[in-house]
Amino acid sequence: MRTESRPIREGRYRRRARLAACLVAALGVALTAGCARALRQAPLAQGQPAVVGELWQDPSDLEQRDLFHGPGGTRLLPRDAGYAFVAKDTSGWSPGFDVRDGDGGEWSVKLGAEAQSEVVSSRILWAIGFHQPPAYYVPQWSLTGEERGPQPPGRFRPSLAGREVVGEWSWYENPFVGSREFGGLIVANLILNSWDWKTSNNKIYRLETPMNGVARWFVVRDLGASLGKTTYPSVLKWFRLRGFGQGTRNDLAGFEEQGFIERIDGSRVEFDYRGIYRDVISSVTPRDVRWTCELLSRLSDGQWRDAFRAGGYNPEQTARYVSKIKAKVAQGLDLTR
Repeated sequence: MRTESRPIREGRYRRRARLAACLVAALGVALTAGCARALRQAPLAQGQPAVVGELWQDPSDLEQRDLFHGPGGTRLLPRDAGYAFVAKDTSGWSPGFDVRDGDGGEWSVKLGAEAQSEVVSSRILWAIGFHQPPAYYVPQWSLTGEERGPQPPGRFRPSLAGREVVGEWSWYENPFVGSREFGGLIVANLILNSWDWKTSNNKIYRLETPMNGVARWFVVRDLGASLGKTTYPSVLKWFRLRGFGQGTRNDLAGFEEQGFIERIDGSRVEFDYRGIYRDVISSVTPRDVRWTCELLSRLSDGQWRDAFRAGGYNPEQTARYVSKIKAKVAQGLDLTR
């Protein structure tokens, strides 16, 4: 009968002990993530105090905003058919590229289903006053260089001089917690069924030249995980970990299936939401909902159509999406102040 030497047995025991320790550590992280987490109004670690205008500014021209071209207008519209390959972007759920146009301008390109939903969601947040970078949907384009040939439709976001990303901010800890504007941002994302709220998607921009009195923007960026529905695998009841299928993207049938407000419990709104950010959502008040829906109700039918046309949706898809969004807005407007 074969016997193992003492060093081999001890080595095997050590490996098992290390594996057990790793599992215990992972379980501890998961359990911590599963606990309720209170929101906290927190100043930035460094720099000047934040003001609400860095998150939201009154869209006095809301009814005139061009939702087809968005915050970049026609001036920044991608005009080339071909782009030079710079690098491949593998950091997110959707594949993408960094590319350069014929004038030397650099663009971040996202491919796949998120390209459409990100452009539309960004347009709508910008329309009601939240800061957004320019983004465009390009249905046909091609690459030259290391990667070459025709490419699928993509979301194009330009790299602009004088606007630098200098940090990230969290939904749980930021200078705006408790404000109407922060609550409204949560509501707007719920209406769009935008669900990927990880900190790395929230950027702080520094503006070289101040705009409307601020030199910094707090932006919810990378909004592609929207216009679908949230899902709630049973594991999320215990462990609030990303990567377990929190929702669908650019899913019209799923978007139509999910509701909005389930009931009001005093000052608390219960939403038809299934996901890991329920502590953030529990901070929303009926006042936040009504304020956001009043802003959205000011958009014309033409502006709604333009926003979805900008994302490459056909008229039938657009009509169904807009009908569902308007039903949510109407529900929010019915809430008492």
